[in-house]
Amino acid sequence: MNKHKTYFNWSSGKDSALALYYLLQNESYSIDELITTVNSHYNRVSMHGLRKELLIAQTKALNIPASLIELPEMPSMEIYEQKMLETVSRLKNDGFTHTAFGDIFLEDLRVYREKQLEKQGFKAVFPIWRKDTKALIHEFLNLGFKTIIVCANSKYFNEDFVGTIIDENFIDNLPDGVDPCGENGEFHTFCFDGPIFKNPIDFSIGEKVYREYNAPKSDDDSICKSDSEKYGVWYCDLIP
Repeated sequence: MNKHKTYFNWSSGKDSALALYYLLQNESYSIDELITTVNSHYNRVSMHGLRKELLIAQTKALNIPASLIELPEMPSMEIYEQKMLETVSRLKNDGFTHTAFGDIFLEDLRVYREKQLEKQGFKAVFPIWRKDTKALIHEFLNLGFKTIIVCANSKYFNEDFVGTIIDENFIDNLPDGVDPCGENGEFHTFCFDGPIFKNPIDFSIGEKVYREYNAPKSDDDSICKSDSEKYGVWYCDLIP
C-alpha cells in the first residue's frame, strides 16, 4: 500500500507528541518531515518560548527530518501566510500530499487551516480531534510520555505553575474551567520523553519570566483569546 507522504506541524508539546504517536502507528501515513514555527528575534519556539537548541535535540530524538519557519516577533497574518506558503510550496514540490496537526478543539482554526491547505492541494489530518481531553492526558501519561509546563496564562496560574512536570496529581488539581490539555491556551508544554523518542532530552530549569502582550484581534496563532486589551504569560526557561 502506498502511504501518504505527510509532514507534521510539530509544536514541541504534548498534544503534538500524542498526535504524532497515533500517526506513526497508522500504516496509511509516512511522516517524513516535522515543521515548527520559531520566533527569529528570540530563537525560540513560537508561543511556547522553548529554546531552539532544545527543539533541535527533541527532533533529533524523534529521528525525523525537521525544518523551521522563522517568523518575526509579532508577525502580521500577511507575513505568517506568506512564510507558510513558501514552506508548503517546497513540500508540495517534494511530493508531500498530506499534513497533520495536534489540534483537539478550536474549530475556527481547523477550518482556516483546511481552507488554506486545500488551495495548495493538501489534505489536513487531525489525529486527536474532538477526543476527550481528560482521557487524552491520562493516555499520554500511561504510554510513558513525560512533559513539563513551559508557559501559562497568568489569568489561571502564577509562576509556581510553570516548570511543573505533568502527572496524575497535576490533572486532579487543575483549577475549575481549565482544560486538562490546556487546549484553550491555558498552558503549553515541552515533551521530553516517551515511546516515540529514541532518548530523553536533558535540560535544567532556568529563570521564570512574566510577559504581557496585547491581545491579538485576528491572529489565529495566539496563546489565548481574550476580550481584554492585554494578557499575561508566565514562562519557564529550560536550559539545554
